[in-house]
Amino acid sequence: MSETRNFLYLSETALAGLGITTKEAVDAIEHLIRGLGEDKVWSAPKAVVQPPDGRYLMATLAAADEPPLMSVKSLLINPANPERGLKQINAMVTLLDSDTGLPRAVMDGNWITAVRTAALSAVAAKRLARPDTHLAAFIGCGVQAESHLRAFAELYPLREIRAFGRGRTNIDALCRTAEGLGLAAAASATARDAVTDADLIVTSITMTAPVDLFLDAGWLKPGAFAAVTDLAVPWIKDSLPKFDRIVIDDMEQEASMPNKLAPADLIAGDLSQLVRGGIDGRTSDEERTAFIFRAHPLGDLALAALAYQKATDDGRGKTIET
Repeated sequence: MSETRNFLYLSETALAGLGITTKEAVDAIEHLIRGLGEDKVWSAPKAVVQPPDGRYLMATLAAADEPPLMSVKSLLINPANPERGLKQINAMVTLLDSDTGLPRAVMDGNWITAVRTAALSAVAAKRLARPDTHLAAFIGCGVQAESHLRAFAELYPLREIRAFGRGRTNIDALCRTAEGLGLAAAASATARDAVTDADLIVTSITMTAPVDLFLDAGWLKPGAFAAVTDLAVPWIKDSLPKFDRIVIDDMEQEASMPNKLAPADLIAGDLSQLVRGGIDGRTSDEERTAFIFRAHPLGDLALAALAYQKATDDGRGKTIET
């Protein structure tokens, strides 16, 4: 008897309704990272195409034997989309059985991208941020800022946030989200005002247009941790040596990319080495640390697999019959 080829469709609403916690997402990512060392998990450097009109097209691929799944995410950023009434970023994730190749699920990639990026930051923060982190600064106040705010509010005793960005609507929305979580929130007049004295800094500047270099690592106080989700595009490159420890997501992927996240001599190692004990995390309360990343494909697989399992267990999503 042949196995069914039916698969599950999970919309953004269905995914958000699964109740996946930051801890569950972190555990799922760490599980796959440990599988890398056991030859049970694999990923390929992400593929990127950048047409001259400002679009950014990207795809990621990762697979595992435990769980036996393969994910492919396709993502497109188009700065012209808002004029059409569309989100600037749109994505889709497909999930296949990694043994048979049969389809398991198709799901909204925007939700996966937002949640997995914050979860990757949280995996690094467990080892690089101070546990008494209470003041967070957000440079860029869109989807990634909100997902990081929610994730870090679960994991740390946050009391206050500061927000700096280009759009007042997003700044106000992020502040309202923070206040809804019981935190004090305020917009900052400058990026320097936002990051000064912050324990945690999240930068998520959209990369669809040239960006002036305006963030100086020297502004950060001793002991601060920065989660840099935007390829360090807004950071002044000559200031990066002010960080005592920089970790990136994937050294193999980094080697294949023409635009480097940071000078090689400043990089202590990658997320896999950090999780598996190959490099040290924070070694003192005074270290300035940073996680600079372009997104590890294992994050997409981890969140997609976790969502698929939860949806299957709870009978959520829409079954597509083939």
